[in-house]
Formats: sequence, structure tokens, C-alpha cells
Amino acid sequence: MANIELIATSTFGLEAVVKREVEQLGYKKITVENGKVTFSCDESGIPRTNLWLRTADRVLLKMGEFKALSFEELFQGTKALPWDEWITEDGEFTVTGKSVNSKLFSVSDCQAIVKKAVVEKLKEKYKTEWFKEDGPKYTIQVSILKDIATLTIDTSGEGLHKRGYRVENVEAPIKETLAAAIVSLSYWNSNRILLDPFCGSGTIPIEAVMLGKNIAPGLQRSFASEEWPRIGATLWKEARKEAFKAINQDLDINIYASDINPKAVEAAKENAYEAGVDDCITFDVKDMSDIDIKNNYGVIICNPPYGERLGDKKEVEELYRKMGKVFNKLDTWSIYVITSNEEFEKLYGKKADKKRKLFNGRIKVDYYQYYGPRPV
Repeated sequence: MANIELIATSTFGLEAVVKREVEQLGYKKITVENGKVTFSCDESGIPRTNLWLRTADRVLLKMGEFKALSFEELFQGTKALPWDEWITEDGEFTVTGKSVNSKLFSVSDCQAIVKKAVVEKLKEKYKTEWFKEDGPKYTIQVSILKDIATLTIDTSGEGLHKRGYRVENVEAPIKETLAAAIVSLSYWNSNRILLDPFCGSGTIPIEAVMLGKNIAPGLQRSFASEEWPRIGATLWKEARKEAFKAINQDLDINIYASDINPKAVEAAKENAYEAGVDDCITFDVKDMSDIDIKNNYGVIICNPPYGERLGDKKEVEELYRKMGKVFNKLDTWSIYVITSNEEFEKLYGKKADKKRKLFNGRIKVDYYQYYGPRPV
């Protein structure tokens, strides 16, 4: 199989986490930049990375990179790339784009130029002047940063946070990729109890079970590149077979999730059932201050309300004070809280051992980490 380059895109602040996942899959020659991790593999890497990457946003096939100071340079550089090796004669392809700090600043014009160049390349291969475009879907992206054009094809389709298990939503959910990331960044492992007292639609506990049991997050969904003849059904079948074999079915995990909102808890139960992990999570309708904790060396990971709306601010500030009073009594526990409220430490009553800047969608958040002692 041919050697190719893939780009795993990521939310700002999660590049190192994505890189670690890529390394765990056995890939090397890894380059990390803002918002993306580039690495080499063969065609089998497309199904494997789409199925396994928990914290990446998408997997892009890198077609090429070159300097483009004019539309002619963009056209010729694009046409020189091997589009005919990937896009079928009946392939339906669209072009998206973005441009930052570059001479070619008109995104719509850049998209039109790239589309024209790809069509000209395909005309040479297929000896035709007209394409039906009713076959497999290909989304091409032209990204120009400081006059360097990077051309890619999206192998994922829908974003990788769309796992396929979320059938019920509640207000302000945390993205699945971010939930997986904050669990990965914690000291929790499958031998320790995990508690989420603000579980909402259950994303954090569900992602924790999937991580603990080594369940590939993409097993329940489809991907755009599954229809591409260049990869073929065999590689996808082998990748899914490998992923199913890797699941640790016999592992017992104890995760507790609660929320004061009964509708949220019902949604969380439904989502956990769809994800196939409902037997590992105990759900309860409960106020955070009513949590009865008898175990030592547990881990709390939570995404409490942020108080983004003006009317909620005082209520949320009081909640954070209450969290400090309840959680600070758990001197053998490790506590992890993600919130956009920059006054959290002051309200909580304790400075975090570590703080990491992340993004929940477009909201800038901080991940406050309070480390308890190592379990005996």
C-alpha cells in the first residue's frame, strides 16, 4: 500500500493529546502545529484513525502543500496533485476554504480556482468533459496560511465527536471529543471510582467507560471514506474487526453519574444504553451537595454550569462555593473541573494544582485539576 500523509485536526489546546493517540496507534513521523497533527501511514490508517481517535475533530488526507501568491500559482499547484488517484469519475466533490494572513484572501475565488483545477485534472484521467457527480462524496479543503496553500480531502464526513450514541440532548452539552480529552488528561483509570455530579446528558461518564474498556469511539457510525474505492471495503472490515477484538469485555468499571435535573438523567441513561455502556454507570437524580461518598481515592470529573447568561451568574457563583465546601472534604480524591468562569478558584476556595486552557465549542474554558494522593 502507498504511503500517505494524514492530518488529525484538533481543538486548540488538545494537540498534545491527539499526538499521544496517534503514537499509541503506532504511527510515526509526527508533526504538531496549532490545531493539527500531521503523520505518515498507508491507506489502512484512514479507517484505523477514524475509528480510534477520541479527541481529534477530523481526519484529513493531505494531498499537497505549496506557495501560492497568485491565482495562477494556486491553479497550477492544485492541478499538479494526484486527485485522479482518489476521486472517481462519478465522484461528487465540493470545495471549502479558509485564508489567513495571505495575499489570496478571497476564499470564494480560491474555492472556484481549486474546483476548476481538480476538474481539469480529472478530465485528463477520465477523458470526458462532463461529470455526473452522483457517486462517493469528497470534500476538498483549501487552507491558505501565510501564502502557503494546503490541499486536503476530508476522510471523516461528520465531525468525529458525532459518535452515534447521543440520541438525547440537554442544554449546553460538552462535546464528546472534549469529554474524552479531560478524562484522558486526568489521573483516573479503570481501577478507580469515577463520579460526575453534573452529568447532564452523560457524555463524560460514557466517554470514560469507552476509554476504560478500550472501545473505539467510531464503531457505531459511518465515514465519508467508506465509499471510496481507493480504500475499499476490506480495509474497513479489517479495522472494525480489530477494534471489536480490542474491547475489554470482562473489565468491571464503577462510575457514578448524577444531576439535579431528572430529564437530564433520563437522557443520560438513554445515551449510555445506545453506547452499550449502561451496565457500567449508576445514574441518580441528586443535588451535588447530597452526594454520599464512602470510598477513598476516587476521582471527580465534571462540567458544571458556567453562568454564561447574566441572570445565572449569582446562582452559579453560589454553586461553586458549595462545590468547594463539599469537594474539599474529600482529601483523598482527585477533582477535575472544566468551566469558563475565570473566578472559579476564588469561589471554590482553593487554588488548582494545574490549570489548562481549552475550548468547549467556541467558549474558552479552563480545566482546573486538584490532585489527591496516590492510592495505596
